[in-house]
Amino acid sequence: MYNEIPHDELVAKINEFTAMTRERDLTEEEEKERAAYREEYLKRIRQSMRGSLQGVYYKGKK
Repeated sequence: MYNEIPHDELVAKINEFTAMTRERDLTEEEEKERAAYREEYLKRIRQSMRGSLQGVYYKGKK
């Protein structure tokens, strides 16, 4: 479900939850939804880092 959301919208939704927490406590349902958005965001960041690091190699001393 969350994996189909564009990255910008995902970040915007996370920021929206952050703003709400400054105003009031989140409901149990909102907490679960926020956790799901955060997990999807972290999953994408990890995938991106793995992809970036796969192209990196150590040449050794010159």
